[in-house]
Order: sequence, then structure tokens, then C-alpha cells
Amino acid sequence: MRKMIERCPACGDHMAVRRMECVACDTAVDGQFQPSSFDRLSPESLAFVELFVRRKGNLKEMERELAVPYSTVRHRLDDVVRELEASADHLPPPVHEPALSPSAEAPAKAGGRQNVLERLEKGEITPDEAIKLLGGTDDE
Repeated sequence: MRKMIERCPACGDHMAVRRMECVACDTAVDGQFQPSSFDRLSPESLAFVELFVRRKGNLKEMERELAVPYSTVRHRLDDVVRELEASADHLPPPVHEPALSPSAEAPAKAGGRQNVLERLEKGEITPDEAIKLLGGTDDE
């Protein structure tokens, strides 16, 4: 599957997703859906973030897996943070930010960080929900 097109090829403005379809049963939902900051990352940065989450944020493990010095891993992480910040600075206002359900908030309190990361890896929660559960944003 191709990466979502982020910018209009004609005018360069932000693109919005208006229809989502289930590949299994063809159920469709029409509306306006806001991509997350992670959707706006370059493929290389997204792969780095996925590895970062799989390694539970352990930069030493990433250093070993990527076979690069710790300083390179650290600089790459700084680059990703800058990319996320730049993306957030240029986002249109959110269309709708769904609140986390009480069941989604419970693991952060009960099971802690490990539980949240496991749920993220299984696809039970989105990266944005994981960040919120881990206390990574100040928008609440």
C-alpha cells in the first residue's frame, strides 16, 4: 500500500482524507479524517520511530541493531523530533480529536509504560494515543 499523499500536487496545500474503507468487508466511512504527525514523517523517520518503539526507547539496543555509534542514533532521534515539530507547526487545525475511552486510559495507570507499548505494537492503540497515555503531550 502506498503512503498517503500529504500535499496537493496542484497548489501544495494539505490534503484531507475523506473516505475510509475496510479491505475485508468493503464497509466505508465518509467524513474528514486528520492524519497524525506520524503519517507526515518521511519513510526513513517512520522506520526509525517504529524501531525506537520496538526497542522500548533503548538507544543502546538501537545502536547495536543499526550498527552505528550511539551519537548517530541520538542525532537521528533529534532529527525525527525536529521533523515532528515542523510537521505540527504546519498542520491545519484538527477536524476532530476523539477522546480516549476510559478503557484506553486504564493501561497507562494499571500496567504502566510497558503495557502501553505492547498495546501500540499490537495495533490496539494509535501512536497518538500511546503518546497521550505516556504523558508525552501537554494538550490535555
